Amino acid sequence: MPQDTSHRDPIHIALTFDDRYWAPAYATMRSICIVSRRRANIVFHLMHMGLGEEHRQALTAITAEYGATLEFYDLESDGALMDRVRQLPPVKHRHLNFSPMVYIRLFLTDIVPRTVERLIYIDCDMMVRAPIEALYDLDLGDYPIAAVLDPYGTGFQTGRDFRPKPYYDTTEPFFNAGLMIIDTRSLAAIDPVATAKARLSAEEFASVYYDQDILNIALRNNWLVLEPMWNLQNPTPSHEALDPRVVHYTGTNKPWLLFGETAFKRNYRHIMTNDYFYLFLRERIAARLPWLRPFLKLKRPAPVATETGRELPRSAP
Repeated sequence: MPQDTSHRDPIHIALTFDDRYWAPAYATMRSICIVSRRRANIVFHLMHMGLGEEHRQALTAITAEYGATLEFYDLESDGALMDRVRQLPPVKHRHLNFSPMVYIRLFLTDIVPRTVERLIYIDCDMMVRAPIEALYDLDLGDYPIAAVLDPYGTGFQTGRDFRPKPYYDTTEPFFNAGLMIIDTRSLAAIDPVATAKARLSAEEFASVYYDQDILNIALRNNWLVLEPMWNLQNPTPSHEALDPRVVHYTGTNKPWLLFGETAFKRNYRHIMTNDYFYLFLRERIAARLPWLRPFLKLKRPAPVATETGRELPRSAP
């Protein structure tokens, strides 16, 4: 794709993941770069927990191939941040591979450098199919974020038999937090955690559905609605005809699983690259069936010679 060299301003994009999601994070970044006309302007802010050195080196292939910049943030080295995460309701949905990482989206504006005024947050189970700069250059007006409606929003707003939770009105929109365009200064001024706590009782706050509830409560009727094709959730092969700009593999049916049907599954494998796709598969097999490790090829592909991304402290100037 021809590159637009007239723009020099960086495009800041944040991803949050632990070592188990290194390969999906790579695929998401590569999908962004493949369709961007400003890939050399992209700065990926990689906020991680427990990222192994070999996996970190594997991610730097993005810089070698596309010239994008990688900034690494070791979240576990930030004791103050981890203390704030531990004060939030405990993570219970382990069967969905949830971990304390789900709360990091609440603190993005505290983690990135203060010079970053516009930030795109994107989940690692997403594949981008249209130039990301169209989102980055979006006019937010006076809104702190832009996002896509969650098709299952009413389910999040209600309990048993679709009876509304006391702190929600089912006539109000509910967004999916997997993709957000953020005005960092406006969002920081709101302080989603503090705002949600002020609006809920202690008992209600303890029952929230992690960061997505907290963000929706704090930003109630204060966000810009994006077209649904910018975050098509739970995509199946039949959705391919819609030509979505971004697909979001919500739920348990992921494109990196060997079996199962998702939209653009073959494309996804090649975006992750065959080397990383099958390495990631073997690593998951080894984690579940350790006795097979001697029979699995777990050696990482040799990293491409390139400058590695920098490890940044929180709120670096």
